[in-house]
Amino acid sequence: MNPDPRPDLITAAQQFYQLGWMVGTAGNISARLADDTIWITASGKSKGKLTAADFVRINMQGEIIATDNPQNRPSAETSIHQAIYTLFPAARACYHVHSVEANLVSHLVEGDSLPLPAIEMLKGLGVWEKNPRVAMPVFENYLEVPKIAAAIKLRFQTTPPDIPALLILHHGVTVWAPSPEKAEHYVEVAEYLFRYLVASHQAGLN
Repeated sequence: MNPDPRPDLITAAQQFYQLGWMVGTAGNISARLADDTIWITASGKSKGKLTAADFVRINMQGEIIATDNPQNRPSAETSIHQAIYTLFPAARACYHVHSVEANLVSHLVEGDSLPLPAIEMLKGLGVWEKNPRVAMPVFENYLEVPKIAAAIKLRFQTTPPDIPALLILHHGVTVWAPSPEKAEHYVEVAEYLFRYLVASHQAGLN
């Protein structure tokens, strides 16, 4: 990873914005450095117009280490990123986007998971077996974000996920990866799977 990952994060955010997955100020992305500090988008920033000044550098406890703008505050969903980095030491990037399809597939959730289609695109999330039975973990969308983070930590400490992605009901997908580039790919694959599920449901195929 580059010493300063913000250019990679800005490029990804612009791409997601163009695709309609980060409209308004929705979504948040981060990258963890070798010293375990985290660059994360500041709260209330348009993801289609990010600059290096729109990020906050924090430690794993959420304390601000550096920012180019003293008015910046870490994303409201920082606690989820902290939980992911604590749970998965190899994770170096964590991306969270909001899409229409992510909200729609919330209606297809079974219990606390979303069954995913056994199609080749699952390879993009590291699933290579034939006819896999894979589900994306799903979490309640609590108003208090630290409550979501706590639920993620509690569940994954005992039941590790099949894939590096989770869904928050009627909210959006969160992925984590060993690099920003890989995290961008994971978001794209997850959103493809969501579109596939929505289209299949509309066509009466499931």
